[in-house]
Amino acid sequence: MKDQEILYFGKSLFALCFVLGSVCLIGYLTTRMAEFAIGGYMLLIFGAFLNILVVLGLLIYGFVYRSRLNECLKAIGILLVNIPIAILYTVIGLNNMH
Repeated sequence: MKDQEILYFGKSLFALCFVLGSVCLIGYLTTRMAEFAIGGYMLLIFGAFLNILVVLGLLIYGFVYRSRLNECLKAIGILLVNIPIAILYTVIGLNNMH
């Protein structure tokens, strides 16, 4: 992969998880449909698993191809921004359950 492809991949996965989480949270807060809450928790589980796999893959790729390590670490940093957002969304969702 080229340097820009690595960053694009990290940004895309970040955006995908962020948008899906936002849809679940806003959908639940506006409609109170349990399906949005269930979808949000499933996203939390599967999204965490997927992000961990991608982070490990990027680390391995970066160590194998040392010239790409810096870009891999940048992509990992972008993905790690999802963690505090997921925690915040979880707290908001749990505090608004009736």
